Amino acid sequence: MTLPFRLGLTGSIGMGKSTTAALFAAEGIPVWDADAAVHRLYAAGGAAVAPVAALCPAAQIGGAIDRGALKSWIAQQPGALAQIEAVVHPLVSDDRAQFAAGVTADMAVFDIPLLFEKGTEETMDATLLVTAPPSVQRARVLARPGMTEEQFALILSRQMPDGEKRARATHVVETLSIDSTRAYVQALIAHIRNQHA
Repeated sequence: MTLPFRLGLTGSIGMGKSTTAALFAAEGIPVWDADAAVHRLYAAGGAAVAPVAALCPAAQIGGAIDRGALKSWIAQQPGALAQIEAVVHPLVSDDRAQFAAGVTADMAVFDIPLLFEKGTEETMDATLLVTAPPSVQRARVLARPGMTEEQFALILSRQMPDGEKRARATHVVETLSIDSTRAYVQALIAHIRNQHA
């Protein structure tokens, strides 16, 4: 069996990535979600619980990793994020590989927020960037419960600028409406299938 076509889906916060991933899933395309993989790894019995707890014992609550406690530790401890990433990223890669090995469809989508930042695009056949004007992005993010200007600025500072992502992506879609994004997703699936039939 030939391997499925791997499409890496990415975009900065508030750009509509989760919505776009759901549109692929609605078309019957298997979707792997990096954030969901981390949640699985941090849940009770997850592969990341013991190694992360070894770094930060206070983050282990009820046999799982509490992301809030972990964030507090990362904020206070220089170098903590790099330590956590050194443990978690290989586990996330393993989870992605297991998913890919089980795909029987002709293509699969990999929803990865830091696709370009971490160099993961090299493992994909093509990439799709979801984007929106800065004013739309800002309004979407600040409408989230508990989100502040400071948090938004911090998240943006950790993400590659949108313009740089546009230059690197194979495909780009502006997520201004569900209908236009759905039409783009359907057209892109057809395009990929035509190119790789």
